[in-house]
Amino acid sequence: VQLVESGGGLVQPGGSLRLSCAASGFTFSSYSMSWVRQAPGKEREFVATISWGVGNTYYTDSVKGRFTISRDNTKNTVYLQLNSLKPEDTAVYFCAVGSSDNYHYWGQGTQVTVSS
Repeated sequence: VQLVESGGGLVQPGGSLRLSCAASGFTFSSYSMSWVRQAPGKEREFVATISWGVGNTYYTDSVKGRFTISRDNTKNTVYLQLNSLKPEDTAVYFCAVGSSDNYHYWGQGTQVTVSS
């Protein structure tokens, strides 16, 4: 199993980024996929999940209305659109196979820094 995140970077407050996670080595369409982040000195925090099948989405309260998770099963890729970014969104963002704190595999992470 391989998960490769990309799209992180430095952005000003209020800006946007689109993270991608390319997956391989398993039947992507059969698994829920999640994004989890870890800020410096803090524990990993759930951000968003998209289910397999119909693609139901779930978000932590702090990102609702600003972030959007989506998936393209033809490309084995999950995305996270980050809008209206705040300094407190600064973290390493990981994609993971699974949901509800039951994660099977992790990517290496991509750094998102929100600063003026």
